Amino acid sequence: MPTLGDFLGTWSLDAWALGFILALGGLYAWGLATASRVGVSWPLWRIASFYIVGLGCYAAISFGFLGTYSLELRWAFSIRIALLLFVVPSGLALGLPLGLARLTIHQGRVRRFLAALVRKPVQLFSNSAVPPILGLLVLSMMLTPLAGITRMSPFWEGLLGIGIPLLGLLMVLPMVEEKTRVSSALIMLQFVFAFIELLADAIPGLLMRLTPTIFDGATVVGGARASWFPSALADQQLAGDWMWFIAEIMDLPILILLLVRLAKSDKGERKILDELTDEQMDELNAAHLHLRG
Repeated sequence: MPTLGDFLGTWSLDAWALGFILALGGLYAWGLATASRVGVSWPLWRIASFYIVGLGCYAAISFGFLGTYSLELRWAFSIRIALLLFVVPSGLALGLPLGLARLTIHQGRVRRFLAALVRKPVQLFSNSAVPPILGLLVLSMMLTPLAGITRMSPFWEGLLGIGIPLLGLLMVLPMVEEKTRVSSALIMLQFVFAFIELLADAIPGLLMRLTPTIFDGATVVGGARASWFPSALADQQLAGDWMWFIAEIMDLPILILLLVRLAKSDKGERKILDELTDEQMDELNAAHLHLRG
C-alpha cells in the first residue's frame, strides 16, 4: 500500500472530469442565480452538499491518487468506481437539482423538452427493482474482462467517469426528490429491495477476495513500478475488500432514508384518514370490500 504522503500528494488532470465538473457546477450555479432573482433562497446545506460532497468528492476521486493510478491498480479503479456510483451521486442528489430546475425553468419549449427527457428515466429508476439490479451489474463488471478493457482504455475510463455518477444519480434521485413521494406500501417494497441489494453487493467483492483467478486478465506493460505495488492477485483481493466495504457502508444510509420516508408517509396517510368523516370512511371501507370481493 502507498504511504499517506504518496496517497495525498498524487494528483493529475483528467479532462473528462474537468468538463463534467464545469458543466454540472455551472448549471447548478445558474439555477441558484435564477432562483435568487425570483426571491427564492435555496438552503445552504443543499448547496454545500452539491458542491462539496458531490462535485468536491468527484474532483478528489478523479484528480487524486485513485484517478491517477486507476490504470495501473485494480484496487484504485474499483474504489473509484464504487465511490462514483454510491458517494458522489448522494451528494449531488441532496442538492435537489431537479427541484431547482423546476423552480428556475419557466414554462416553454425548454421546460417541456427537459421534462420529457428526464421523465422516463426517473420513472424507470422509481421502480424498486431497477436500482439494486443495476448496482449489482456495475459491481459485477469487475468479475469480467470488461473491467480490464475499460480500465486500460483512456477513452472508456473517461466515459465511465461521467456515466457512472450519472447512473448513480438516477438511482438516488427518486428517493430524495420531493416530487417523487410514494405510498407507504411502495416504500416498504423499496426497503425490501434495498435490503436484498445490501446482501447482493457483497457477492462481487467476496468473489474477488476469495478466488485465485485474475478476472479482468489485464496486464500493465512497461514503466517503473513503485515498491509498494502489490502482485496481480493481491491487487484483486484489495479491490474486492474495498469494493465490498464501500458498497455495504453506502447501502446503510439508503435504508435509513427509506425508514425516514416510511415514517413521514405513514404519518401523512394517517392524517388524511383522520380528516375523513364517518360517512367517507364507510364509503372507503365499502369500496375496499367491493374490490376484494
